[in-house]
Amino acid sequence: MAATTRITVTLPTKQVAELKKLTDNVSGYVAEAVARQIRHQLLGEELRQYEKEHGAFTEEELAAAHARIFGSSEPGSGAAAA
Repeated sequence: MAATTRITVTLPTKQVAELKKLTDNVSGYVAEAVARQIRHQLLGEELRQYEKEHGAFTEEELAAAHARIFGSSEPGSGAAAA
């Protein structure tokens, strides 16, 4: 098990009520949300660095990435849009 640190976080009362409806493990839920946000920010930094070094992504690169992620080369088409 990973080491943990207890912290205090203040959230709006309505958010806490909705959160408790979604899970019995609030700490786990919040930890996963924080981990997802950290990954999102790190990826954004990596993409900005790549573009700084290599230039903006081409339409072909963006279409290939979209196809790899969503299984379609056209945004908004197929099952990914559902």
